[in-house]
Amino acid sequence: MKPAEMYSLQGKVAMVAGGGGGIGSKLAAGLCEAGAEIAIVDRSGSLLKSTCSLVEELGKEPLSIAADLTNAEEAEAAVAQTVARFGSLDIIVNAIGGGAGKVLFEAQDYPMDAWQWIMDLNLTTTLVATQAAVKAMIAGGKGGKVLNISSVRGQLGINAGYSAYVAAKGAVSSLTRQWATEWAKYGITVNAIAPTFVDTPQVAMLLDDPDFKAGLISRVPLGRVGTPEDLMGAVLMFCSGASQFITGQILTIDGGLTATQ
Repeated sequence: MKPAEMYSLQGKVAMVAGGGGGIGSKLAAGLCEAGAEIAIVDRSGSLLKSTCSLVEELGKEPLSIAADLTNAEEAEAAVAQTVARFGSLDIIVNAIGGGAGKVLFEAQDYPMDAWQWIMDLNLTTTLVATQAAVKAMIAGGKGGKVLNISSVRGQLGINAGYSAYVAAKGAVSSLTRQWATEWAKYGITVNAIAPTFVDTPQVAMLLDDPDFKAGLISRVPLGRVGTPEDLMGAVLMFCSGASQFITGQILTIDGGLTATQ
């Protein structure tokens, strides 16, 4: 493969789970620009519409699917729709997650309802969507790419009530390694990116607090908050031919934060 072809996704079909979110929408557009056909899955119709508009501006006709990806039947239906529309499924990007700042409790008092919500949002969706996608990849017989989104909180604790979130993201990282081991025989690679805080609408209120933002930036050697665009290079690598011999890896994207720990 020539270097210029390594990052091309021409002829590939990608599903972005959580494609209506602040990160997922940008990743869907980036995969489209690299040549992929795109299926965008999200629970929110308004967010789906917004992401579809981004993709349409790039000259593609995305498949928009409203689904709850904590539900196995809805996940399998979303994959079936994708294969019916485009003929195959080559890539899944799991971009559903977050919520940690909304349910902060001391570890000894962490309530089960908050725990389950964070687990469903960050872990169950990854499990259910990937199982459905990988079944289609195995049936297609052409291999595939799975990319999960973990977090630096999967490897670092924080004294701020994040028990459920760090557990969920740690599990995503562990599943990434486990799945890579099991699915290698099918030619399917499984990797993850682990960002630090990323500037999206979901966290806009936090970043509007100057003290919070200053404290965050002070811990990042590169001196700024991450953006969805900062993730795109790694996403393209893991979803393209540039990573044919890379699997089971978690790439931290954090402006140097974990290097200081």
